[in-house]
Amino acid sequence: MGRFRVGVMDPLIAGRPTPEWYVRSEYLGALANRIDSFWVPDHLNQLYPRSLTTQKYCGATMLTPKMGAVMEPWTMLGHLAARNRLGRLRLGVGVTDAGRRNPAVTAQAAATLHLLTRGRAILGIGSGEREGNEPYGVDWSKPVARFEEAMVTIRALWDSGGELVNRDSPFFPLRDAVFDLPPYRGKWPEIWIGAHGPRMLRAAGRYGDAYFPAFPQRPVDYERRLDAVRTAASDAGRDPMSITPAVWLMVVTGRSRDDVDEALSSEAIKSMALIASDEVFARHGAQHPLGAGFTGAQDILPHTMDEQTALAHVAQVPVTLLHEIFLNGTPDEVVEQAVQWRDCGVRYMVLSNISPMQPSLRRGVTSLQHFNKITRKLNRL
Repeated sequence: MGRFRVGVMDPLIAGRPTPEWYVRSEYLGALANRIDSFWVPDHLNQLYPRSLTTQKYCGATMLTPKMGAVMEPWTMLGHLAARNRLGRLRLGVGVTDAGRRNPAVTAQAAATLHLLTRGRAILGIGSGEREGNEPYGVDWSKPVARFEEAMVTIRALWDSGGELVNRDSPFFPLRDAVFDLPPYRGKWPEIWIGAHGPRMLRAAGRYGDAYFPAFPQRPVDYERRLDAVRTAASDAGRDPMSITPAVWLMVVTGRSRDDVDEALSSEAIKSMALIASDEVFARHGAQHPLGAGFTGAQDILPHTMDEQTALAHVAQVPVTLLHEIFLNGTPDEVVEQAVQWRDCGVRYMVLSNISPMQPSLRRGVTSLQHFNKITRKLNRL
């Protein structure tokens, strides 16, 4: 499967003194550290409670006053590509929503970026989350079925050679549709699929160039799911070993173990554990604050939680759960944890530094040097 490679995911939040300042700084840092790829998410708002993203709880708000001010990903990647012609980082969306965006528009955006970057675009895609659909009037029923139809639609348009495309579909029917954009040197962007459940794992094996789930899961869970993806690929007549085993993980790091533990105990960082499912909470002897059987990230609507409700929820998050779902510790400790993922099959690791969400702005900012040390060490694995 080749050497171990590393990417960096930026939260894509508008900040100061210019909206793109923090994003561009992180991009240049990734370039300086010889990272393979730079990623941005596709959200209309965040997956954690906005009531806890104030200066009282989150030091990063000194630089990004509104943590829910998420910018549009394809526009930002085009901006980065235009302003940074010396770098050769691959650029990815991690991951876009198959239902909220019409797949023809997604196919066009990815193909355009691929042409403009001379073959460096990656289309990360998944079934999406309730928070990016339901509040905006987008149908949230049957997200996996919509995802499967979106994948077939994108492939049909890309493979059409400019011929008219007609296809029946309960979600995205095509009627004399035209797609004339060419692939870059005969190749379309790679498709990296975020998948967790059995049906999505099968779809990743059928349609994906990479298996690209997010946390929360354990390395042993990843290994089992990767086997399911490869089995589905083989059943579909594809080479199972051609699928890149990737993962997106969040990092909490600092100068010492004490500093890291203090960051993990902060309300804003703990609130991100609410996207774990009740199954994950049960492993730590607890029930999810949002109720038995709660599915986690796919169904959470955190922006409706007021401060006291959010605080009551995060107070129920076990410390042991935080240690499971985040890579956490000093740089050496984080690298040791990352090696466990490599040993369970991961060959591409995309990391996000969420340490700046702790109350101390100073420690949040200095975490960047520790995070950079982690990426450099992982690049040498």
